[in-house]
Amino acid sequence: MFRIQTLNKIAKIGLKEFDKYSEFEIGDNFDSPDGILVRSASMLDMPFAENLLGIARAGIGVNNIPIDKCSELGIAVFNTPGANANAVKELVLMGLFISSRRVSDSIAWINSCKGEKNIPKIVEAGKSDFAGPEIKGKTMGVIGLGSIGGMVANATHHLGMEVFGFDPYLSVEAAWSVSRYVHKALSYQEIYAKSDYITIHTPLTDETKGMFNKDAFSKMKDGVRILNFARGELINDKDMAEALESGKIACYVTDFPNEETLNMKNTINIPHLGASTPESEDNCAVMAAKQLREFFLTGNTLHCVNYPDLSLAPGGDIRYCIFHKNIPNMLGQISATIASEGINIENMLNKSKKDCAYTVFDINGNPDPAVAKRLCDIQGVIKVRIIPA
Repeated sequence: MFRIQTLNKIAKIGLKEFDKYSEFEIGDNFDSPDGILVRSASMLDMPFAENLLGIARAGIGVNNIPIDKCSELGIAVFNTPGANANAVKELVLMGLFISSRRVSDSIAWINSCKGEKNIPKIVEAGKSDFAGPEIKGKTMGVIGLGSIGGMVANATHHLGMEVFGFDPYLSVEAAWSVSRYVHKALSYQEIYAKSDYITIHTPLTDETKGMFNKDAFSKMKDGVRILNFARGELINDKDMAEALESGKIACYVTDFPNEETLNMKNTINIPHLGASTPESEDNCAVMAAKQLREFFLTGNTLHCVNYPDLSLAPGGDIRYCIFHKNIPNMLGQISATIASEGINIENMLNKSKKDCAYTVFDINGNPDPAVAKRLCDIQGVIKVRIIPA
């Protein structure tokens, strides 16, 4: 029996993914869960029991999970890329419109006129203060063409914009989803130079943190409008404030407000609503539950964050799943250990991801349980799971 703990309220439609399987027990108060489903709860200081095997985040960001610690302990961490893509895309489009037409400012202004007489006359006298350009015919630069960025690129093309996209890590799968009418930019600099609007869909890494700074802004058009529905830390807030004050940037729309952004000129702060739709929450819950269920039952690691994605069809009586360091001769040692027991490997797959690697192999028969212990004794092996067919 696998005990799956929910750290947040997970949509019921997601939890139903476990209903047909007697191997799972779902609850929110296990002392030593085998798996965890989480949304936004912080796990950074959470102690992990030795039996914890997998964590699934019902969402894309995993900065609430100690990824390095999980890798060291052989705990697979999953997220749900694409499950909330449409929700974020729709909010980006809303941000695009209000960055131009000053709708939010105008609403705040007219609401401040409550109690005044002859409102229609006030409206006609004051509406010119909130004029803004149309987006049709303007140039949109999309940085990052993953599940969200690709949808935004396609949608803004259909709105009549000329769209340029740049993604140095664009996958073949993502490329197939992007319209042929979206121009391929060759660099960030090309996006900066051509775009009237720039929308950011870049993951937050050590390399991308603060990448939108004074140097980047200096290469952009005067009066550019920037939409950030990716991560707040991608922006250097001090440099953004200066660019807004000077007019270099006409408007900044962010879904990640903080103390600095709330004081910035011409900034629209949205309280992190990107995935806040019932449809998105359902999609994320279903996807996270399916990934965790698949991992426990088969060892396959679809959309794993810290270990490689690996999928191997069943091919034997027993499956061994080995989490290990990505170091030389590891496969040789694993194979030699199995061969020394007179066991034949029926099916095998190995993949690596940076310093982490994952090997799955199937065998027939019922080997001595001590085989797993001998595999664990190999230097660099972190954890060994055995899954019966």
